[in-house]
Amino acid sequence: MKHIIHMGSVCWRREGQDILKNICWDVTEGEQWAVLGLNGSGKTSILNIITGYNYPTSGSVNVLGTEFGKASIPEMRKKIGYVSNALDKFSGTLNRETVENIILSGRFSSFGIYQKIDENDEKKALDIMKGLRLEYLKGKTYQVLSQGEKRRALIGRAMMAEPELLILDEPCTGLDVLSREDVLNITKDIHAMNCHMLYVTHHIEEITDVISHVLLVKDGTIVAAGPKQDVLTSSLLSDTYKIPVKIHWENNRPWMSII
Repeated sequence: MKHIIHMGSVCWRREGQDILKNICWDVTEGEQWAVLGLNGSGKTSILNIITGYNYPTSGSVNVLGTEFGKASIPEMRKKIGYVSNALDKFSGTLNRETVENIILSGRFSSFGIYQKIDENDEKKALDIMKGLRLEYLKGKTYQVLSQGEKRRALIGRAMMAEPELLILDEPCTGLDVLSREDVLNITKDIHAMNCHMLYVTHHIEEITDVISHVLLVKDGTIVAAGPKQDVLTSSLLSDTYKIPVKIHWENNRPWMSII
């Protein structure tokens, strides 16, 4: 089966400190993954290696057929969509743009439109807006949107490039319950596009039925990785979160309580 991500015995050191230790992880075609762990557990470091912004100190990495050290990382990045709170640093530019222009900019991996667009691009952007239930915001600038609308617009921007891999890094942070469920419903559309997804979160209740597999990370190591029903256990999550927890399932979604 085709590998979307392969990390073989990956270690990453910074300033003499081991940040990631012996990461062995494979994502294969058709799988949708959630990544769970405390702050500082290594989740962001793993994402930075997958996207080629950090290079492993040792070990092998292959993402979307690109073997690190033997192929172009910039070309690989064109196949990856990324939505993160880190994009807030571009808010000065984003605030002046309309929702449709923000989505269109994903076609060129830019913030703002600096290249010629055609009717097909415009139609595609509008179709994405409809799919994300954002068409009522046509002509509105980013600065007047709610937090949930902003998050959906950025997901639309990522989808514009038709990525093979979409990374959603804590996309529901700061959202109310209604806005959170709007974002979670979008993951079903992403799955329908045959796009592979990494969904990074602290909150296991955000793991909807679209997610098939889960990676648990603690202190730069992997606690467990595999089908979500096997990984999302009280024992493994207590280890990951360093506190006793109990898991129960409702409507095929997991929920956690402290014990």
